Amino acid sequence: MPRQKKPVIFSTHTLHPQAAAMLKDHGDLVVASAIDPVTLADEARDADIVIVRANLPPILFERAQKLRAAIRHGAGLDMIPVDAATRAGVLVANVPGANARTVAEHVLWTSMALLRKFRQVDRDLRQKGWLAGRDHANDGNDLSGRTMGVVGFGAVGRHVAEIAAKGFSLDVIVNSRTPRDLPDHVRFASVDELVEASDIVVLCCPLTLETTGLIGRDRIALMKPGALLINVSRGPVVEDAALLEALSSGRIAGAALDVFSTQPLPSDHPYFSFDNVIITPHMAGITEESMMRMGLGAAEEAIRVLSGDLPANLRNPEAVEHYRRRFP
Repeated sequence: MPRQKKPVIFSTHTLHPQAAAMLKDHGDLVVASAIDPVTLADEARDADIVIVRANLPPILFERAQKLRAAIRHGAGLDMIPVDAATRAGVLVANVPGANARTVAEHVLWTSMALLRKFRQVDRDLRQKGWLAGRDHANDGNDLSGRTMGVVGFGAVGRHVAEIAAKGFSLDVIVNSRTPRDLPDHVRFASVDELVEASDIVVLCCPLTLETTGLIGRDRIALMKPGALLINVSRGPVVEDAALLEALSSGRIAGAALDVFSTQPLPSDHPYFSFDNVIITPHMAGITEESMMRMGLGAAEEAIRVLSGDLPANLRNPEAVEHYRRRFP
């Protein structure tokens, strides 16, 4: 009797060693050779599971006839064309909250780095000497005593608010699509009210039709002259032209940007020209610890599906009926 082939678990990126070890007895782990749409669609043809850290092309779901589930290595689903997956009877799952604390720590770190002029201090200390770097301290600011506005109150937003309020005694304003059962350490406001009242505006919201271009020229005009903008959501939530204009004119004091409308960010992008802009390569949620948590969470979901169960964090329940017909 021929030996039955193991399921193929296709991952767009390498996984944390503990996650890879967990999957070893449940299938053959294959890592994409590149993450362009053509390569992903071609190399995922025989996959039973796809673990996602790159944008999947919709055609992948037409070609991968054995595919049971697309599992996001993280929370945001914008990398998965959920409608295409649902039409194909493929389950979509994610690992919510696994890197939320990590992203929140990044928010507070970049807030303090901007307030204390870290980029300018570091540059001049290295290039011009001790006193030149130390001079910037006179223009630095404390974090405590300020107002932080958090747009989006999911797992990341909740961690940001908790650290800000309880760790640094900040006044925290939040905006959420579901403003119920808010904790005592925050208060609710509309987006316009939030950007007008905040010293630091933090974007933690998902990318949707409603949040695309959420922070544009009109809302930036409402911000305090010394305010900071921190984006750990998705690039298109901010209108680049409006933010560049505000930075060039000194309308706001600075920004920390981890996500961009075009990624990777071109090396000649105007954002790189500002001393008061911290740019990071979509890494706010990435540390050794968070990669382990996300990898193990994705592996657990993969094993669950391969064992015949539905994912614990199923995000397209409308696909289940079609899925059951494909895998009775």
